[in-house]
Amino acid sequence: MIPRRRKADRRLALHGSVWIAVGDEPLGGSERFALLRAVASEGSITRAAKAYGISYKAAWDAIETMNALAGEALVERSVGGRGGGSTRLTAHGQQLVDRFAQIDAAHQRFLKLLDDRSIDLSQPFSLLRVLNMKTSARNQFVGTVTSLRSGAVNDEVEITLAGGQRIVAVVTQESTRSLGLRTKATAIALVKASSVLVATDLEGAKVSTRNQLAGNVSAVTPGAVNAEIVIDLDGGGSIAAIVTQASVKSLGLAAGKRAIALFKATSVIVAVPA
Repeated sequence: MIPRRRKADRRLALHGSVWIAVGDEPLGGSERFALLRAVASEGSITRAAKAYGISYKAAWDAIETMNALAGEALVERSVGGRGGGSTRLTAHGQQLVDRFAQIDAAHQRFLKLLDDRSIDLSQPFSLLRVLNMKTSARNQFVGTVTSLRSGAVNDEVEITLAGGQRIVAVVTQESTRSLGLRTKATAIALVKASSVLVATDLEGAKVSTRNQLAGNVSAVTPGAVNAEIVIDLDGGGSIAAIVTQASVKSLGLAAGKRAIALFKATSVIVAVPA
């Protein structure tokens, strides 16, 4: 009996590489830094090129390019002596090789986190889940800071989500500085479910709450006194709220019902990726 051939692994997977650049010019990635490590271990460009599987000219050209771009030599040659001279990394070159190895290792770990947790298309993408961030806040939104307005004591931060929804938070000026908040920076808005109010039929009404996210109720989970309401937001994502059973009944909350989640700007906690 002829054994069946195993099907190739068709699972979606993430791949990526890190490069160091000087301006618009690439200084080097994993391949060039592997060459530098070979120079350090072999003490010779000729032997390093052979160990790395490239020609001497290709190795020399790569090293010359890196030396020129780095602003100071990464590799230096000594001549004469009983051994006929040698090639070695400079102190700056060794530091750069070591630092690139640390950065590349961190990058590979991050890729593995993304690969393990974010390719499941049946689940919404959550940067917080990828980063394994633990928080008691039920609602976690990742977006981009699109506006910063300073006040006498507090700052107003506007975060725009991927779906176009906007969340406004009020934070202290000290928090703005310590978090490094600035426009175009990635930020995370955390909102406790208990801080979210749910309303229906608000068309034409004026409310003081800055944050109003509309969508359709997707789930109602009843409890002894309260219920958890999940609203799938227009533009993507969802938000959870805790309301009383009496509110569920009076608002007619059920799957498919249009609703608006409201919460104060002061109820939003702002975080940034570490």
